Amino acid sequence: MISKNMEKALNEQVNWEFYSSYFYLSMSSYFASSSLAGCANWMRVQAQEELFHAIKIYDYINERGGRAILEAIAKPPFEWKSPLHVFEEVMSHEQKVTGLINGLVNLAVDERDHATNNFLQWFVAEQVEEESSVASVMEKFKLIGKDKSGLFAIDLELAKRVFVPPAK
Repeated sequence: MISKNMEKALNEQVNWEFYSSYFYLSMSSYFASSSLAGCANWMRVQAQEELFHAIKIYDYINERGGRAILEAIAKPPFEWKSPLHVFEEVMSHEQKVTGLINGLVNLAVDERDHATNNFLQWFVAEQVEEESSVASVMEKFKLIGKDKSGLFAIDLELAKRVFVPPAK
């Protein structure tokens, strides 16, 4: 059985993960409207990952005898200055999510909820991968500066990303 305190915190994370999916879909649309289909694809895959994360936590709450409660999802931004600016926003967002996940782990430890702590370790590892992936793309955008052929090359690379649902 999950505590009411942990249930509430996990429900807040579900909302945050759904918001993250909206956030990345908004970025995907921004890139699509800028004729950067590869960047749009990368963000769309990222949105799918966040949706998977939300459902994973949602299912966990219900499996532990709690109740997943869905709240309104905030409207994400829809304009950015440049592709690099978008990825800087992604990094900032992922760092925020890392902090939220770490807060959930701390709560699980404080409550001696070993099952939830174990469950959350998957998300801890996932956030390491998320931040590394975004940092790699950001560095490429920084390297090319305003070079249009470099932007074209990055866009082609980002078009190759495919969503693969992680094993449960």
